[in-house]
Amino acid sequence: MNYLSIVWDPSLGIDLGFFTVRYYSMMYIFGFIAGYYIMKKIFENENLSTDFMDPLVTYAVAGVLLGARLGHVFFYDWKYYKNHLEEILLPIRNTGNGYEFTGFQGLASHGATIGLFLATLYFWNKFLRGKQSFLWILDRITLSVPIGAGLIRLGNLFNSEIVGKPTGTDSGFIFVKLGENFPRYPAQLYEAIAYFLMLFLMLFLYWKTNLKKYEGMLFGIFFIVLWSIRFFIEFYKQVQNKTDQIRLDETGLNTGQWLSIPFVLGGIVIAIYAVKTYQKKHTI
Repeated sequence: MNYLSIVWDPSLGIDLGFFTVRYYSMMYIFGFIAGYYIMKKIFENENLSTDFMDPLVTYAVAGVLLGARLGHVFFYDWKYYKNHLEEILLPIRNTGNGYEFTGFQGLASHGATIGLFLATLYFWNKFLRGKQSFLWILDRITLSVPIGAGLIRLGNLFNSEIVGKPTGTDSGFIFVKLGENFPRYPAQLYEAIAYFLMLFLMLFLYWKTNLKKYEGMLFGIFFIVLWSIRFFIEFYKQVQNKTDQIRLDETGLNTGQWLSIPFVLGGIVIAIYAVKTYQKKHTI
């Protein structure tokens, strides 16, 4: 027996007899619940009515799920979906002999980020315009994102998806559901741990420093750290589809990495803007 490797073959969820509650779906739910309580605590600390929480969570959930789905469709697999438009927003797949229920397979974090941004913009415009700036709410909503991102990657681990490259050694995770007998890097676990550490960093910056006074700073740091994590961990991930492989072969970077670069640069620009704006306001 090889004690350096982990034979990974968990159940996909909790079997209720008539229905299986998948761990992946549970991770999404837990992520939204945790995010709700983090935001509630922040709203209470800022003396902002928690009555705003219900619409904020509603818009955030819709924005994340819709953005994640459309992000996968357009960023990663448009070549397929342009000929299967009905599958974009319906949990089905054409097998050639009819349709089968698949659930929503294919959600992209870059799309989820764009969706959350637009949902937050809509929420701010409807409820907080004139009370707080848009950067104010962006700074605070980003504090709840890392825990959700980490839990979703754990869900990917349970599903044995978004796997890492073969380690080439005796150590790693052997993904039995993929029909394999060799170890791979547990890239999902690496990413999840990194996001959980990021959660502590962001909460520390909010509660223990004065950076929240620099409007846009926490949001900028969030973009820089999150997408830097994503960029570097992509080096350990197995390519997911042919389109991604072509892009990797041509440029040396995969789709996730190319999409992460503008987010990191955007974070740097926002952080610089936050510093300059704060200094301008406090110059005597």
